[in-house]
Amino acid sequence: MTGIDVAAACCGVAALIAAYRIVRGPTPADRAVAADLLSFAVIGLIATVGTRLGSGATMDLVLVATLVAFLAAVSLARALTRGAR
Repeated sequence: MTGIDVAAACCGVAALIAAYRIVRGPTPADRAVAADLLSFAVIGLIATVGTRLGSGATMDLVLVATLVAFLAAVSLARALTRGAR
């Protein structure tokens, strides 16, 4: 088992914990943080699998997915605070 395999396993465990928190989260803010964690755990899993396979195209996918996840997190935070600054 290499370091890449350990990193993929850690990302998978983090994704499972975040999915559980999305279902059981007591407040919408908890669910939003868990959704953010889930998106970045999946992105990390894609990056580790792409590294393991030696595919350079997956890094483009990771870059785009990271930008989309960041924008989703910012817009969700804005929606939860109802636009207050």
